[in-house]
Amino acid sequence: MARYRKKPVEIEAIQWWKNGDHPDDALPPEHKILPGERSEGRVVRYFRRPEPEYDGQTTHDLCGRIWHDHGWIDTLEGGHTVCPGDWIITGVQGEVYPCKPDIFAATYEPVDG
Repeated sequence: MARYRKKPVEIEAIQWWKNGDHPDDALPPEHKILPGERSEGRVVRYFRRPEPEYDGQTTHDLCGRIWHDHGWIDTLEGGHTVCPGDWIITGVQGEVYPCKPDIFAATYEPVDG
């Protein structure tokens, strides 16, 4: 079987912890959030599923956090859950997708300058 190496490509990424962390999720300055109101992100949206096993206070087996703490991102391959601590990568064609911290650390390194 032939072997291949990933081409060196620079990407933009930000580590996501909660809704609003991605810089492109920000609302326009003229939008005033009312007390108790939550804003929907443009890149990472709120995680919502109607099934009882995804109740907001139920724990996600993969990361141990409650579903209420998670986000949802639409990717070229469909939608994906975003766990707190995941990296949100903007690819070479402007596409966005989540990446688990251990995979990110094994695949990417900071670019000088």
